[in-house]
Amino acid sequence: MIANKFRLIEKLGYGDFGCIYRAENMRTKEFVAVKIEPHENDTKLLKHETLVYQYLGNSEGLPKIMWFGKDEVNNYMVMQLLGDSLQTTKEKYKTLSLNVVSNMMLQMTQRLQYIHERGLLHRDVKPENFLRGLNDRRYTLYLIDFGFCKKFVNKEMTEHIEMCENKTIIGTPNYVSVNIHKGFEPSRRDDLESVAYIGLYLLNGSLPWEYVTKYGTSGNNNNEMMIFLKSNILKEERYQPIIREYIEHCQSLEFKQKPDYEHLIDICERYKK
Repeated sequence: MIANKFRLIEKLGYGDFGCIYRAENMRTKEFVAVKIEPHENDTKLLKHETLVYQYLGNSEGLPKIMWFGKDEVNNYMVMQLLGDSLQTTKEKYKTLSLNVVSNMMLQMTQRLQYIHERGLLHRDVKPENFLRGLNDRRYTLYLIDFGFCKKFVNKEMTEHIEMCENKTIIGTPNYVSVNIHKGFEPSRRDDLESVAYIGLYLLNGSLPWEYVTKYGTSGNNNNEMMIFLKSNILKEERYQPIIREYIEHCQSLEFKQKPDYEHLIDICERYKK
């Protein structure tokens, strides 16, 4: 029992913060998700994530946060229980249709537009961080895991951060942008480029550079190969037009430039049947 209210039922997974459990609110009988972060981890990601959710408020495709608390051992965050991630969905079906992927890319774009308009970057856009809703919300995608989230503007939201170089990679290598591989500070364009790589993964069942992260050698050679393969997508017609068009816009953007979200949404709409 947590806070004399939430009864843990089963472990659903784990991440950088700790573990996540399916639980029951003993007062309302509602099922929820509970993220648990041990104090000994010294990450403090959970408190940061809770504050981000509170700042973003209730919006389409963002889970509701019910409670945050701590004891002598752990931090706890109780949130809306969601369904399968896109990673789990892909593992179940192997590949997904163009119509389904177009709709998912559209929703991913909308979620990122919402947080960008509030001055935040996600910085870890990957299939594991998009979950489907349950029951009548099963066709709605939810964006989760804001542990690496960061502001890209000042407090007054009038000035964009400056671009820095020689940065270590933030995010998951299979899905980060070419610019992140090159050591540039992440910006809005980079969150969105990751959406295209998720789409490519769901359509084809794999990514052209997966073998590099799985079997490659250590050092800069891996990174250079990832840059080459990701940069090559626009040159090869074997990749689906929706992916190439989406990436083309993302890679055309300057560091501080606002993406044309409506253009990206239109690309996704055109490939829905």
